[in-house]
Amino acid sequence: MNKQVRLSGIAFESLVNGPGLRRVIFAQGCIHNCKGCFNPDTHDMQGGQMMDMDKIIDDVKSNPMIRGITFSGGDCLEQADKFAYMAKKFKELGLNIWCYTGYTYEYILENEDKRIGWSELLDNIDVLIDGRFEENKRDISLRYKGSSNQRIIDVKESLKNDRIVIIEY
Repeated sequence: MNKQVRLSGIAFESLVNGPGLRRVIFAQGCIHNCKGCFNPDTHDMQGGQMMDMDKIIDDVKSNPMIRGITFSGGDCLEQADKFAYMAKKFKELGLNIWCYTGYTYEYILENEDKRIGWSELLDNIDVLIDGRFEENKRDISLRYKGSSNQRIIDVKESLKNDRIVIIEY
């Protein structure tokens, strides 16, 4: 496997992209092009820079204060095999993994066998914030999501119970 991933950047310490002190890894590339997106520079599939995934993982290992990892973007499902690899390594470190995507949970399940890495990524994350940002449903009072249509999903419980389990914040 090629150990390079295309990223728009990394937030080394964040308290706003999930609970606890987190490392936020921003994917480069997004096809959704949501109107009002807060991060439109991440849409270009050829933008950003290539980074070595093992170096990213090693850097996280060197900071014992990190409690979790958040994959944001762009949309990490466009490079799901790369993010699945990192998620698996981060889970081995005992870290909590959150992932933002413009796809819905239902769409991911319907297409996970057709898209490289989707199933593996889903198996290695704890929380999925799904759905496109909808400018007319923007709500700054919401925690961890930008618009009211988006859901914060407990992936492990949802897969186990074969129904969507929403986490309320």
